[in-house]
Amino acid sequence: MKTIMYRATGDPSVLKLVDREIRDPGRGEVRVRIRVSAVNPTDWKSRRGARPGEPLPFAEVVPNQDGAGTVDAVGPGVEHLHVGDRVWVALAAYQRADGGTAQEFSVLPAERVFPLPENAGFDVGASLGVPAVTAHRALTIAEDGPRRLHPGALGGKVVLVAGGAGAVGHAAIQLAKWAGAVVITTVSGPVKAALATAAGADHVINYRESHAAAEIRRIAPEGVDQIVEVAPAQNAELDLAVIRNRGSIAVYANNGGDQVTLDVRRHFSL
Repeated sequence: MKTIMYRATGDPSVLKLVDREIRDPGRGEVRVRIRVSAVNPTDWKSRRGARPGEPLPFAEVVPNQDGAGTVDAVGPGVEHLHVGDRVWVALAAYQRADGGTAQEFSVLPAERVFPLPENAGFDVGASLGVPAVTAHRALTIAEDGPRRLHPGALGGKVVLVAGGAGAVGHAAIQLAKWAGAVVITTVSGPVKAALATAAGADHVINYRESHAAAEIRRIAPEGVDQIVEVAPAQNAELDLAVIRNRGSIAVYANNGGDQVTLDVRRHFSL
């Protein structure tokens, strides 16, 4: 089978196309014929590394965490998946040398493989993985919130999604709305506003054209219940201005390690 792999960190030139034998799944594993392989920031950041030539955890690495395809073989002990099932996969390359989806067949633990509905294409399936799992986690970290999302799980809640046009933000809007929340999102322009609106956001605020905190407080006078945050350094002041008491802020990115310095006394009585 055709496989993309790399043996050292660096720019895209470290990626090599090689031929490998197709291996059989072991106990608790399934083999997926990959139809679509997706590239996430975590994939190219891992390939790039902190510096060119940085040692890898394995002699060779097959990249790409996410993808979609059909089950090609099932190992012993797997009962919920069957040959021919349409599936999407997540965290395929996590702590695995040869599990990534940048190959024709990927052998994976069954718990990283999920049924793909017939009305969802392989492109959609491959786009889930890291973004959707991250969004779900960000919406289920509140102390008084649900641990899993379902219709009504966020009923009566107001959720603010920063950067609603990004992959995680787009998924967070859809999941929060499906779970019953009122969803507010911030964007930087009309094209991104259209994407966020299409995802189901109730209120889309262009932070470059309005006073975002005032707009959010107008919509949610008591403050928002949860914030899904992509840029904490840039949005820390805004987040503190609109979060309610005992609200939750889930941060899933840090823009390369930006520092956040705040005078919290401006927002809370201490």
